[in-house]
Amino acid sequence: MKPSAVLLFLILLLGGSSAAQSSPAEMISDFRLKHGEGRVSIDATLNRIALQQARAMAAKDTLDHDVLGSFSSRISSAGAGRAAENIAYGYDSFEKTLAQWINSTEHRKNLLLHNASRVGVASVRNDASHRTYWAMEIAGDYESPRAGSAGRTAAKRKPSARSCRARLPGICF
Repeated sequence: MKPSAVLLFLILLLGGSSAAQSSPAEMISDFRLKHGEGRVSIDATLNRIALQQARAMAAKDTLDHDVLGSFSSRISSAGAGRAAENIAYGYDSFEKTLAQWINSTEHRKNLLLHNASRVGVASVRNDASHRTYWAMEIAGDYESPRAGSAGRTAAKRKPSARSCRARLPGICF
């Protein structure tokens, strides 16, 4: 192997800084940090919700937030005080999908959801149309566990009316 090939291999092996090697949470966090918001981390519940949404859209070959029911009913299991969803189809990578969302006013607002701390991302390809469907769930304002609250359900923290752009039962946008 030539020395230049070995060097390139080592850079790739040890983790170059290309976007292709970044996780969706890292890519979203990088964008959020540049715009004054905090980092997000991958959340298993949000990943499951995103996967269910992407699968349903791919199965029906349709881009639709309500393909599995209302957003508020689907996101309720996440237990977040605020949440948003971005969907897309046609892009073969998360990097391209994220770029489209950044360039869309409403999707951009969702990416910059104030106090968001967790995210879930999934994609599913429709075998007939070959379209890839993407779903991203982003959420925040989770209630901190209270001391001694084991075995009982704590009341969800309700954001003030001023902090919400829109409100659905149990969800603040």
